[in-house]
Amino acid sequence: MYVCMCHAVTEAQVKQQIDDGAQTPREIAKGCKAGTDCGSCVRRIQALLGEHGARPCPTARLAARLGLAEPGQPAAQAA
Repeated sequence: MYVCMCHAVTEAQVKQQIDDGAQTPREIAKGCKAGTDCGSCVRRIQALLGEHGARPCPTARLAARLGLAEPGQPAAQAA
């Protein structure tokens, strides 16, 4: 499944970036350009980062505003 339509980046490619050590959307962007054009995929990238234990947003307040879980918490508790 595509995560970034602008650069034809798949979910598998984003997950590979995470496995290779990317911990932020900016690091994902450096590796595969996902999230660098229209930005509509950034929320999905943040969710994938959160699912893999990385901090999906720079601050807990922003994570809460976006409805993303803190690392180690289920998404339902973050809201």
